[in-house]
Amino acid sequence: MASVVYENLPPVLDSKSEQPPPPLFDGTTRLYMAYTCPFAQRVWLTRNYKGLQDEIKLVAFDLQDKPAWYKEKVYPSNKVPSLEHNGKIIGESLDLINYVDSNFEGPSLLPDDPEKRKFAEELFSYSDTFIKDVSTSFKGDTAKEAGPAFDFLEKALDKFDDGPFFLGRFSLVDIAYIPFVDGYQMILSEGFKYDATIGRPKLAAWIEELNKMDVYKQTKYFKDPKQLFEYYRIRFLQ
Repeated sequence: MASVVYENLPPVLDSKSEQPPPPLFDGTTRLYMAYTCPFAQRVWLTRNYKGLQDEIKLVAFDLQDKPAWYKEKVYPSNKVPSLEHNGKIIGESLDLINYVDSNFEGPSLLPDDPEKRKFAEELFSYSDTFIKDVSTSFKGDTAKEAGPAFDFLEKALDKFDDGPFFLGRFSLVDIAYIPFVDGYQMILSEGFKYDATIGRPKLAAWIEELNKMDVYKQTKYFKDPKQLFEYYRIRFLQ
């Protein structure tokens, strides 16, 4: 991991912000994101772990109230994250973490071991299912519906014994999951009195290990479970 860099984060822009849009394709690499978005957090964490704070500039938005110029001039889908690099705009968070790892300097976040790379692809493929199963459980029988998704991760964390992470050492797989797992654990414990780590010691150790990492904690916008649950409740559960 590159040395931890503490940066002054740019202000959050919304539809009323007077700040003009950045000059597109001027040679600056920009990550368009929102501090509250776990998909954007994936790319933000990858950037920081690789020590790319100077190479990739952040442009932060209010997730619910982005400036009109973003959709009109940058990314017609109006989603975050997106990356402006080499004269093009790239989207989709899983594609982006692989793109940043492959196209920028810094420590590699995927191992050379073919077996581990194959398992990484399996876990990337499962991530959308995990997110869907857990998020939809909030409106049903939470423990019954979310439990199997966390069981899958517990089993996955038991595959390699050379470290506490999915592939042994910290990798893009951990980056793909931790914004969601950590956030869901906070929401479930605060709002549903369900602790996903009970009976899942590998998962508990994994979350604990990641929360020791300054580079992860820098990208963790919601540190108070009550604050996160209230944000999620207002946005998704009403």
